[in-house]
Amino acid sequence: MTTVAVLGGGRIGEALLGGLVASGHDPAALSVVERDAARADDVAARLGIEVVGALEAARRADVLVVAVKPQDVAGVLGEVGGSLPDPRPVVVSLAAGIPTAALEEWLPEATPVVRVMPNTPMLVGRAMCVLSPGSHADETALGTAETLLGAVGRTVRVPEAQQDVATALSGSGPAYLFLVAEAMIEAGVALGLARPVATQLVSTTVDGAGGLLTDDSDGPAHPGLLREAVTSPGGTTAAALRVLEAHGLRAAFSDAVEACRDTSRALGATYGG
Repeated sequence: MTTVAVLGGGRIGEALLGGLVASGHDPAALSVVERDAARADDVAARLGIEVVGALEAARRADVLVVAVKPQDVAGVLGEVGGSLPDPRPVVVSLAAGIPTAALEEWLPEATPVVRVMPNTPMLVGRAMCVLSPGSHADETALGTAETLLGAVGRTVRVPEAQQDVATALSGSGPAYLFLVAEAMIEAGVALGLARPVATQLVSTTVDGAGGLLTDDSDGPAHPGLLREAVTSPGGTTAAALRVLEAHGLRAAFSDAVEACRDTSRALGATYGG
């Protein structure tokens, strides 16, 4: 079984390890590197995995997952790079904004690197993970990363030049939807609903609508068709949508996604991307 070591036992690192355990991966083949001893012990106890040092993780892992904060990646990879065996393990980076060229610069030559933009639904096993290969990552390395991340959600491949757009859609996307949900709840409360009732109505509606969007039993659903199915001519939904369109909802989302993309691009440039 593939041996996986995760550098970083924070929420995302733990979510990935938990997904692997839940999907049947042998806990004995999993390990975590976490400098916070209390956090490390907590993750290890709940998942039944081993806590190891960074150098040990680098020496024995078939897949080395980088799940530390972006500003810590260079230091962590600089620490473990000299301990990577030959053939090299696949290095899967979950660090936002760091291009594969920078990752490869911090690692030994010919290390296969896969850059991934996950999102926070990974915490509930429903992530959207966007993968881009580095210059030494072949089909086998990409397949390994896809199998790994399939334990916590869905995956899609894009050229690395499109990672900033993917970040603006799926990486930051949950925040947009949370803002929409928050606004809907507040509107319901303002119109007389108790907050717990409004929250339940909106959260369950968002969850159900997401299920319709991702249900591909009959092929991918177009959101426009799903919207039309709810919208009767001259009806209540049509009245509400007319107001949203009048307030420039589409333009606002377009501008927001563009702003996110540009910021992601600028941050990546600080690492040489």
